[in-house]
Amino acid sequence: MNTAENRLGTEKINTLLLKTGIPLMLSLLINSLYNFVDSVFVSRVAEDALTALSLSSPVQILVSALGLGNAVGLNAVISKAMGEKDRDKVHKTASAAIFLAVCAWILISVTCVIGIGWYFDWQSKGNEAIAAYGRDYLSICMLFSLGQMGQWVFDRFVIASGKSHLFLFTLSAASITNLILDPIFIFSLGLGTKGAAIATVIGQFMGMFAGILINRRWNREITFSFTLRPDWKSVRDILKVGIPSTLVQVLTSFVSVIMNSILLAFSSTAVAVYGVCSRMMGLCTVGVHGIDNGLIPIVAFNYGAKKPDRIRAAVKWAMIYSGLFYLLFLLVLECFPETVLHLFNASGHMLEIGIPAVRILAISWLIAIPSLVISASMQGLSLARPSMLLTMLRQAILPVLLAFVLCFTGNLNLIWISFVLAEALSIPTAIQLWKKKSGPAVDAFQWNNRHRLQTS
Repeated sequence: MNTAENRLGTEKINTLLLKTGIPLMLSLLINSLYNFVDSVFVSRVAEDALTALSLSSPVQILVSALGLGNAVGLNAVISKAMGEKDRDKVHKTASAAIFLAVCAWILISVTCVIGIGWYFDWQSKGNEAIAAYGRDYLSICMLFSLGQMGQWVFDRFVIASGKSHLFLFTLSAASITNLILDPIFIFSLGLGTKGAAIATVIGQFMGMFAGILINRRWNREITFSFTLRPDWKSVRDILKVGIPSTLVQVLTSFVSVIMNSILLAFSSTAVAVYGVCSRMMGLCTVGVHGIDNGLIPIVAFNYGAKKPDRIRAAVKWAMIYSGLFYLLFLLVLECFPETVLHLFNASGHMLEIGIPAVRILAISWLIAIPSLVISASMQGLSLARPSMLLTMLRQAILPVLLAFVLCFTGNLNLIWISFVLAEALSIPTAIQLWKKKSGPAVDAFQWNNRHRLQTS
């Protein structure tokens, strides 16, 4: 606990944010690479298989939403408890998070059995090849999602304690396993999308087991136990912070379904391009999301430790670093979109659609940086509702409204532009929410400190 305090509560912010964020960037890079490579391998099977992965993406977002909500909630709650030096609360929160991960896996499995066949019959628009590829891939990913849910939890334990470098090992175990097994299961064994799914879930279980081992051995600040009788107050605290993030992801999933439906009106290739661009976004924004994920425990810890100046400094440096880390990816996407698309065995029609899509969406990812940093900062301050509102606005409400209106023009490029407009229009709201919601939370520390000095 003292080690975490020395780092999160006292180390120079610009250095601390890099030390916290860079290991997360590397981990996210590895994670994004195996999603990226998944698509590269599957594109060699058939374009229909690549389209099936794109149609699977909304459901995968739903699955991730449950893990993400649990992770965001425990990250904020446990970091704040560490800032308050409440060891008992740390243990109860950690154990409650494990219980919630098991519950999430059960819910995902039941949903898979009930709805996957119906979903692909609806989304494939009668294309049985796409539906078959999608069912094979997604049913395996969902039924064996316990590894993914567990990995979310054990990764966040090391992040919350300020030992982000350990996160690199847990995610590396998952990603490297997947990268090795992908070509074996997809091509050598001839399993296609089913092979991609098997490689993915084996990798996730490897990540979970690595997380358990690393936390037991090298992260003694956070103790945990496996129980079916968790501390219900800790469960509520996690859900209070995490449910808004889950709801945002659920809404994002429905947005992806709507966007796929809009794009299918143009062609199935447009859906494949959208899926490829989504995976590119995961790879190209690793710097931004690494800094954001590193920012949350710093803000949460100093919120608990009542150090408002450090919170403001962390937000400022997060903005600067996020922009710098994205610039190289932006240049590559703007200058060499055709080269990137050729990695996915792009046909002439896919290149015609994909080149302007890549260039336009690359701009939208740049414009998103201020909103992403502010959203992460508010999560660290346990301001879950404003963070949820901002994310809903930029990822769901505005893109859908704009895309729905612009689709009537018959110009596919205007659908991509709707994402740029959504991000640009969200920035004023992000700034206003930060001033209105986070300002009083941070300034309360200074008022309380002055009040204590006056009364003493």
